[in-house]
Amino acid sequence: MYADQTAVLGPLATYAEPHAYDLCDTHSERLSAPRGWEVLRLAPDTSAQGPSNDDLLALADAVREAARPIAPVRPLPTEETGRETGRKGHLRVLSTD
Repeated sequence: MYADQTAVLGPLATYAEPHAYDLCDTHSERLSAPRGWEVLRLAPDTSAQGPSNDDLLALADAVREAARPIAPVRPLPTEETGRETGRKGHLRVLSTD
């Protein structure tokens, strides 16, 4: 809070905030603020430590997604059906005449 001349240290951010920075334990302990500023150190919530139900569900979903069989790759046509008139990256423009 720049206008209040206050630096607040608390738990890691759960969303992107342009004026907030995540610090490791070592750097958060050594943080100093400009002269005249107050540093507020918020104690972490001990009941929120460890994985939450949301974390466990997200992990289970990721494992399920990784275990899904990969869809078979369709083979390329053996015969061209048009004449290539342009190309952009992996995309081709074909003429039908």
